[in-house]
Amino acid sequence: MANTVPYRPRPGEIPTDPGVYRFRDVDRRVLYVGKAKNLRARLSNYFAPLYTLHERTRRMVTTASSVEWTVVGNDIEALQLEYTWIKEFDPPFNVKYRDDKSYPYLAVTLADEAPRAIVTRRRGIPGAKYFGPYPKVWAVNETLDLLLKLFPIRTCKDSDYKRAMQTGKPCFAGQIGRCFGPCSGAVTIAEHRANVERFVAFMQNQDRRIVTDLTQQMRAAAAVQDYETAARRRDELQAAESFFEKSAVVLREHVDVDVFGIDHDELAAAVHLFIVRGGRIRGVRSWTVDTELDMDLGDLVDSVVQNAYGDDIRPPAEVVVPALPDDADALEGWLAGLGGRKVRLRAARRGDKAALLETATQNARQTLVLYKTRRSADFTARSRALEDIQEALGMADAPLRIECFDVSHLSGTNIVASMVVFEDGLPRKDEYRRFTIPSSTDDTDSIHQVLTRRLAYLADPGSEEAVAGEGAVDDVAEVATADGEVVTPSRRAKFSYRPNLLVVDGGQPQVAAAERALRESGVEGIYLCGIAKRLEEIWTPESDFPVILPRNSDALFLFQRVRDEAHRFAITHQRQRRKRDITTVLSEVPGLGPARVKALLKHFGSVSRLRQADASAISEVPGIGPSLASAIRTHLEGTTRSAAD
Repeated sequence: MANTVPYRPRPGEIPTDPGVYRFRDVDRRVLYVGKAKNLRARLSNYFAPLYTLHERTRRMVTTASSVEWTVVGNDIEALQLEYTWIKEFDPPFNVKYRDDKSYPYLAVTLADEAPRAIVTRRRGIPGAKYFGPYPKVWAVNETLDLLLKLFPIRTCKDSDYKRAMQTGKPCFAGQIGRCFGPCSGAVTIAEHRANVERFVAFMQNQDRRIVTDLTQQMRAAAAVQDYETAARRRDELQAAESFFEKSAVVLREHVDVDVFGIDHDELAAAVHLFIVRGGRIRGVRSWTVDTELDMDLGDLVDSVVQNAYGDDIRPPAEVVVPALPDDADALEGWLAGLGGRKVRLRAARRGDKAALLETATQNARQTLVLYKTRRSADFTARSRALEDIQEALGMADAPLRIECFDVSHLSGTNIVASMVVFEDGLPRKDEYRRFTIPSSTDDTDSIHQVLTRRLAYLADPGSEEAVAGEGAVDDVAEVATADGEVVTPSRRAKFSYRPNLLVVDGGQPQVAAAERALRESGVEGIYLCGIAKRLEEIWTPESDFPVILPRNSDALFLFQRVRDEAHRFAITHQRQRRKRDITTVLSEVPGLGPARVKALLKHFGSVSRLRQADASAISEVPGIGPSLASAIRTHLEGTTRSAAD
């Protein structure tokens, strides 16, 4: 019991039935809600020895002071109860949804005496039928304008309708031909209700047979010389054709499906939903998700799908997701209860639906990038992040200048390192640095070499130690400007400002190596930490336990962005060096100029494939004959043996 939490239930107390459980803190606030097919098996995972738990799960169970559960009849009931409790209690350790905008819907107020069609962002109108969401207000207004030519129904406000019915004078919208309600005198309430039902049925099914029907009616009216009716049918036909042309055809007709694209990292996820009805995209929606506990893609899909439906939003017959959750059968049953029909949950792997899923995923990826960019640009969020970092690391001042270092190599060769600079929470790309490391035993040695050089400039910028430190890593530190140009700055321009915080990509070993370099340099007053990628833990020197920041905190978001930027910069430098190295090697072959070198690299796609190719494969490249191919093959073998020696 000493290795677990004190409120752990006794053996045998937890039932083996399906159910829903809640963790509460000392103030009885619900921290986390989860469901399980077998409560005993699921909860036992939380009460394993604390050192074996995921770091964030450990923080949740140690923050809690009690756990309680409710037994239900089956998996579907467990999912329904979990959904209800998450909506009710909004637990901090469950997934957090951030929909930064409301979406416009086309709604029909079926509960009214004379239902009307409206464009609204408000959900929950009693008795209303919703269609959408639409990406823009103009899109739904344009759709409504077309549909009113097909199905003339009321669009005026309730107050205008009541006044018109009392006075017997059509409302203003009716006078200008924008409202076709009973107040116009053209139709009765019963006839208007029939038009509304036709409108709703069309929006639900969107059957293209209406085009054929209108064409036949137009021709029939023209045949009997009823030209007024034929003209009305012609206008309706044009409206119907325009309506179908407005939306892209992505699947076969009569196919109704929702496609969820998801892109995620350790802290957040973005969701992009395509709503396909009748084979055409009728609506889109995107939102972001903050995750507190560690979740795999299947668990994330489970939570996302539950959040997407309900509140008058019904699922179609098929829902496509990037991965199936463990309780896919229960989720299908829950969706079937919402939709009133069988719903199939599937992960598309090939075909048109898989292609649409890939497009949705690409949109989700862009949404996640945009979310991070906007969050980084928020001055209040940046200030809060710097203050939280100062408090978490026990710094005397906020880290207004952060320098982050990362090492990249290719199977122990081509070792390079990067240094990125963030000031006031924003990148200073003109002060980025990158290094080539001639030799190193491992990542920790590389980190020690790079930090030794950088700190030598702080110890004494003009000393011999600084010069020696430079030669130990690279002849000259290169600067990549914001537009990608690489320049060599003067000695005084390098490392011109003192950082408040040094960050290394890695855990305890990397932090220990950086701390050794900091101690040997004699530089004081600079704080040091490392960020481990797998668990997003913040490690400090000589600490047995990491600093755990909330997963949705701006501080952890800033750490992640700094680390990812250093990694990107290091990888870019390594790729450029590899390309430059192989180009230099090939240029040494007699008769092989820049044009043929470019053709070789384009044909094989990578240096490794070129090195593996024999002379006959090389001779297939346009402009490369058999003798030149043999010379290239011989030269590449010679450089490979020299590198191995």
